[in-house]
Amino acid sequence: MTSSLSLRPIDAGWTLRAAAGPVPDGFPDATAAVAASVPGCVHTDLLAAGLIPDPFLDDNESALAWIGLVDWTYATTFVWARDDADRTDLVFEGLDTVTTILLNRSEIGATANQHRSYRFDVRDALVEGENELVVRFRSPVKYANEQSVALGVRQRPYPLPYDAIRKSACSFGWDWGIATYTSGIVKPVGLESWSVARLAQTRVVATPEGDAGSIAVEVELERAGNAASVPLTVSVAVNGPGLDENALPGAFVQVEGDRARVRLDLDAVQRWWPAGYGDQPLYVVDVRLHGDGPDVLDATHRVVGFRDVRWDMTPDEAGTPFTLVVNDQPVFVKGVNWIPDDALTVRVTRDRLRRRFTQALDANLNLIRVWGGGLYESDDFYELADELGLLVWQDFLFACAAYAEEEPLRSEVEAEARENIVRLGHHASLVLLTGNNENLWGYEDWGWKLRLDGKTWGAQYYYELFPALVAELAPHVPYAPGSPFSPGTAWDGETQTGPHPNDEQHGSMHLWEQWNRLDWHTYRDHRPRFVAEFGWQGPPAWSTLVRSVSDAPLTPESPGMIVHQKAMEGNTKLSNGLIPHFRMPEAMEDWHWAMQLNQALAVRTALEHFRSWAPHTQGAIVWQLNDCWPVTSWAAIDGDERPKPLYYGLKNAFAPRLATIQPREGGLAAVLVNDTAESWSGAFVARRLGFAGDERARFETPVALAPRETVTVTLPAEVAEAGDAAAELVVAGVDEVRGFWFFAEPRDSALGAAEVEVRTEPAPGGTAVTLTASTLVRDLALLVDKVDADAVASDALVTLLPGESTTIVVRHDGGGLAASVLSDPRVLRTANELVVA
Repeated sequence: MTSSLSLRPIDAGWTLRAAAGPVPDGFPDATAAVAASVPGCVHTDLLAAGLIPDPFLDDNESALAWIGLVDWTYATTFVWARDDADRTDLVFEGLDTVTTILLNRSEIGATANQHRSYRFDVRDALVEGENELVVRFRSPVKYANEQSVALGVRQRPYPLPYDAIRKSACSFGWDWGIATYTSGIVKPVGLESWSVARLAQTRVVATPEGDAGSIAVEVELERAGNAASVPLTVSVAVNGPGLDENALPGAFVQVEGDRARVRLDLDAVQRWWPAGYGDQPLYVVDVRLHGDGPDVLDATHRVVGFRDVRWDMTPDEAGTPFTLVVNDQPVFVKGVNWIPDDALTVRVTRDRLRRRFTQALDANLNLIRVWGGGLYESDDFYELADELGLLVWQDFLFACAAYAEEEPLRSEVEAEARENIVRLGHHASLVLLTGNNENLWGYEDWGWKLRLDGKTWGAQYYYELFPALVAELAPHVPYAPGSPFSPGTAWDGETQTGPHPNDEQHGSMHLWEQWNRLDWHTYRDHRPRFVAEFGWQGPPAWSTLVRSVSDAPLTPESPGMIVHQKAMEGNTKLSNGLIPHFRMPEAMEDWHWAMQLNQALAVRTALEHFRSWAPHTQGAIVWQLNDCWPVTSWAAIDGDERPKPLYYGLKNAFAPRLATIQPREGGLAAVLVNDTAESWSGAFVARRLGFAGDERARFETPVALAPRETVTVTLPAEVAEAGDAAAELVVAGVDEVRGFWFFAEPRDSALGAAEVEVRTEPAPGGTAVTLTASTLVRDLALLVDKVDADAVASDALVTLLPGESTTIVVRHDGGGLAASVLSDPRVLRTANELVVA
């Protein structure tokens, strides 16, 4: 198939220069230019030219802050020859952020929004032969400050007014993120030539109907000025699993005005399921625009999956649930929050996303929430999510701030929302669009009402504009006004009405008091219907830390460590959160391990608690999966792509089958969770043991769990009550699936030194490591990046009773790893050494 529409990339010959602003001494002056990559950004171009140091290392962030105060100019030339097309458009898929665009020294347009694309009719501005294209970028810091004054200063948690510019909020810095303030042509640019008409907007919806299904296609056209009355048709064809490739379903319809609607009914389709619930069959929908002759004027395609999605918010006796239902199957959401995977977002490739998604699936996750201070994620992101069965919750890009509803901001907000609803709406993985992150909550509890003094703050976007646009453009996609959000909360033009937005008995909630001021045991004080954010901090992997911070000596509060700790009073909160559980180590590597372990224990404890209350609680989304640079943060995977102990805490707590011991009224209970499609039965055994492994009480009963069922087994007093709290534990479960309960905090217990025998043997892709305990060993981990920076262990946070063994596979290149290397106390870590003096 050919199309008369053609796209010619403009990706060569670009240069970059500083046009105005506080350029440091020794930097090339405004007449000098360096080679630039498009797509790309100022930082990556300056790095490639050797003109700046790596912003992720030491305190280079502050040394490079001048970049955001400078106006930058990109320029290139290209040769164009006149053709027979009716139109030639200059198309920018993404510009970061505030630009003036000149073609052959004539201004053809201006932009002020990173989150949308731009198209300019330039046929009359082009000349035969060489053409000059210049994109002038304004300083994003100066522009945001100017707009903040023009729109009126509003509330936000950080100094710079990221709310006044439609640019990724976290590019101005966050409590886990570096401030880059970068600029650049961050997505492809090219000349698009076309005649008669083009597909300006294509919306595709796949709807299952029992074993059958339908495809609905709606297109909107743009016509060339001389083609208003030319008759046009649209054809649609579908290909996918179960369809006869020799007789693929298809249809032609006549365009009426500038619109066409096509429906295809399919006798049999296969359902798309999230990971852990079934397969992900995908169907390709080809859409073509035809004119009078045989040529195809324009064509596009969408890849879709047949599934239906809703969020059950039917009030019950306990409040209002927030239950994801896919294909009539309630899904317990095992989620993580997502930030841009690199602070220099142009470096995030499809392969990098696939690595991150593979890690997510290996950790038993089924949903990624794209947080509202980052980006509308890329087509690569969503295509991979469709392919792999990862559900996606996408925030509109508003986070932790009051936003003006006045022009020029409002029109840009509507334009970006329209474009991204259409771009993303067909994806099988997309299960929720959300108006903002924490703004509904912030308006109620963070002092905004007084300081806003009557100014707009974004309510019209969240309660009126966005739901109206979703209903118009993608009515099949669920929408919620915010996160957190309580169903029934509304805006009457002056105030929010209904339940508090962060009410744990209604809808979704965020839990941050544990990290900010309470012990992590207090997660158990809450029985939310759904948790959309909570988390605990920990440092990155040791290899990541020492690569990015060159302090000598390296200490928790040495200068580089402080630069790479963005949270307010972060180290104080780390210490306050550790001391109730472990003694504070003095040596740096011991501190590093203690904080990593405590992060993992905090989140694992919370997740097991939340899962134990299913179906009352129907999901937990951990803050956060990934980092955008090397930093002490809430992430499970650090900025160098290495898993932290928290990653294994997620993996174990989100296991398809879980046994967890929880405090319940009057004592202890074991909760068995079967999140699989198969029944689970066997002998449930609970034992109270001494630390030496001696059995002091035992309880046994048969259990049988249906698919997706949670069962609670109350433990009898002889098991649940300690004879010697400092030296006893409870172990309970079915077969190899078991949970542990310790009656005392590690620091108050009789836990002794860990004695572990290490044996190794070669394994495909690495080394199999068999670990045998001769004492009680709590939360064993192999910090294998200290041996090989690229090595990754298959499991961690393993508790072994005396005499027990486990095998962990360490993936790495090259020859096998020696037992002596892996048994090094710097590598083989346990909770024991944080207790024993």
